[in-house]
Amino acid sequence: MRAPAAALLVLVAVLTVAVPSAQRRDGVTVTGTIAVVGKGKPAADNSGVVVWLEARDGDRPRVEPLRTRPRMVQHNKSFEPHLLVVTVGSSVEFPNLDPFFHNVFSLFDGKRFDLGLYEAGGSRTVTFTRAGVCYVFCNIHPEMSAVVVTVDTPYYAVSDRAGDVAIANVPPGRYAAVAWHERHKLERPSDFPEDVRVSAAASSLGVIRFIESTQLLVAHKNKYGQDYVPAQPGSPIYIK
Repeated sequence: MRAPAAALLVLVAVLTVAVPSAQRRDGVTVTGTIAVVGKGKPAADNSGVVVWLEARDGDRPRVEPLRTRPRMVQHNKSFEPHLLVVTVGSSVEFPNLDPFFHNVFSLFDGKRFDLGLYEAGGSRTVTFTRAGVCYVFCNIHPEMSAVVVTVDTPYYAVSDRAGDVAIANVPPGRYAAVAWHERHKLERPSDFPEDVRVSAAASSLGVIRFIESTQLLVAHKNKYGQDYVPAQPGSPIYIK
């Protein structure tokens, strides 16, 4: 038995030579570059693009809720952070750190909810039970908006300002690569989802190009589908 065992060790060493030791048990790090182009030149900011991998063969990876419950804080009449990515089944807290009321809601397919009116120091929680994009608003302050992207895969990442993306511990296999941004559009949307094969020798998604959009988000209605009521000076609820 000693000779086959030695041969196996040699084979493992050859297959994993290009993979960092911390990743040998779980997979490889899949990398990519986001390039946002606007008016014929590269954009200064390539951040905020969500990239995820959906398994196409073999057993589907087990998707578990995030162990640490994320928080989307209401502060200075804004949501912080503006973008959250969570796995299916994860719960997100929405604490109100402003000295006035907020009403957090979403009417989009990713998750429909209405947390009602709650005061400073209060917090509500939402569990995201299905994959999708959830746009979040405040029913009092129309300038407040955020996004929660729920994915049914443990393999995802968000690009940084330089456009770098890194998805850790991806087992070798066939995947569909998906890329999404809140405003920017894919340069070639028909190419996505893109079929990719991940291995220790092929762990790059290459360059994913987006066309920059400088337009602001389309004005939205309140949770009743109506225009927002103008602020009432002096009101602790509608304080501006």
